[in-house]
Amino acid sequence: MSDATEPRATGRPISKADEKASMPASLRGTTTGVGAEKATIANRADGRLDRRGFLHRSAETAAALSAAAAAVSMPDANCSLQAAERRRDRPVRLGVVGGRFGAAFQWHEHPDCIVQSVSDLRPERRDRLMKVYGCPRSHESLEKMILDPSIEAVAIFTEAPNHVRHSVAALEAGKHVVCAVPAAMTLEECQRLIEAVERTGLTFMMAETSYWQQPTISARKFYAEQAFGTLYAANSMYRHPGLESLWFENGKPTWRHGFPPMHYPTHCTAHLIGVTGERLVEVTCHGWGDDHPALANNPYNNPFWNETAEFKTDRGHAFHVEVWWAGAHRGCERAEWYGDKMSFLSATPYGQGPMLVRASQARERDSGGFDRAAPKLERYQQPEWWRTDLLPEPLRHNSGHHGSHTFITHEFIASLMEDRRPAVDVYEAVAYTAPGIVAHQSALRGGERLKIPQFDRPGRQS
Repeated sequence: MSDATEPRATGRPISKADEKASMPASLRGTTTGVGAEKATIANRADGRLDRRGFLHRSAETAAALSAAAAAVSMPDANCSLQAAERRRDRPVRLGVVGGRFGAAFQWHEHPDCIVQSVSDLRPERRDRLMKVYGCPRSHESLEKMILDPSIEAVAIFTEAPNHVRHSVAALEAGKHVVCAVPAAMTLEECQRLIEAVERTGLTFMMAETSYWQQPTISARKFYAEQAFGTLYAANSMYRHPGLESLWFENGKPTWRHGFPPMHYPTHCTAHLIGVTGERLVEVTCHGWGDDHPALANNPYNNPFWNETAEFKTDRGHAFHVEVWWAGAHRGCERAEWYGDKMSFLSATPYGQGPMLVRASQARERDSGGFDRAAPKLERYQQPEWWRTDLLPEPLRHNSGHHGSHTFITHEFIASLMEDRRPAVDVYEAVAYTAPGIVAHQSALRGGERLKIPQFDRPGRQS
């Protein structure tokens, strides 16, 4: 059975035999009548949406993108009807925690969301959140915010080691949660998070940017159309040289000091799991460190700047992952997807644009004079999916991490409005996170091949 027809659990991209789409129904960008209610509560700042630039795009380009967006996101009629029947008639009242990364989203622009309050332990960061989101209310801490009965969902952008503690506290206080990556720090925390979601029956979504990068959306479209044929391998690179600039603040170490690279795997694992739905079941990983003084005495006892892993999937496919904090390389978050009919390479940081490689009958000779296949190379014009009706109109503008932030904003709010699982729900979040935890253990053991435990919902099929 080929990749494109294997059954997968709902909540991830589904084959065309099961669904027409490789995205949740919400991404059609429909809105409800709650926008008028929201408008009476908070005014929008000017200039966030470059409508003039959008409208001056040619009608032909707009039509082409809209048609492609429909191919990516269109649900079947039954799914649309069910979502319409479940759709709530009031906006989501959200609390935002974490005044650094938490200020980089568009909650205040979404027609179905009201930023009810913000929180950070630092007063200056609370002030920043209040200014960004036009919110007059704040709480001194997450612990105080989750006691507020007017808040029904919380966006958590706190330190990675606190994600599970903060998420579980919010869930147990009756709040839906969207949380920054990674979902957890240990396998035990992965289980604890899943149990909290199952116990409370509330929504948890991980705010993984790579799932919503423009190239990843394209890859899901190609996969749904079976354009790859059998997608037998993928490579993903998250390279962030110079990250140690965030390790210390005012002479004191931050939570990022010495953070193990493979404990931050989700920018890579989303590139495969978020496209095909398969699971990572085995890994061998190698780390590189140079005994640099900056690594000394870090709280994770991590000796590595960089970690490079080779994963095996539950379909027997190969997945190469690099998470690098140092070295002579340019930063990037990118992927390459390899199939027996077509491959897709996203843009590199060295000037090569996105490419499609198609199998062909043509032949050529290599530098040694030997005959080989000559695949067809095509430049790929990357669509700006954020311009399409995958998003509500106020969110159709570029945003952080390859245009992903507006998609994260919309997916969380839409999942609550439509009473459905978000694309990166708790099971997907753990499927992205746990393999990196095990990979780091492999690196500490000199590259020992290790099995990766699975935490999937009951009844999932690969």
